[in-house]
Amino acid sequence: MIGGSGEKKTLRLVAKYADACNIFAGPEAARKLGVLRAHCDDVGRDYDAIEKTSIFAIDPTSTADDIVATASSMADLGFTAAYVYARDITEPDRIIALFADAAARLT
Repeated sequence: MIGGSGEKKTLRLVAKYADACNIFAGPEAARKLGVLRAHCDDVGRDYDAIEKTSIFAIDPTSTADDIVATASSMADLGFTAAYVYARDITEPDRIIALFADAAARLT
């Protein structure tokens, strides 16, 4: 897996060598996948042979609805997994509760 979304080098390396890539979730994700697809075409690689995963953060203002919306939008683009990390949340129980609520709605 190669993580990152640099269009000239990183995504080209993904197209040439990686079995999987990890791209930040957000408004640029669809365009980044288009760049990856173009690099795959350039190097003769099957775009669909590369697993696409995303990553995004939750913070004290995040809700389960936010997690569901972001994960769902990434799934709609073809991402197969989402890695989520907590930023500035000091209560582990809050993180667990957010993920439990979101997971129940995503499965």
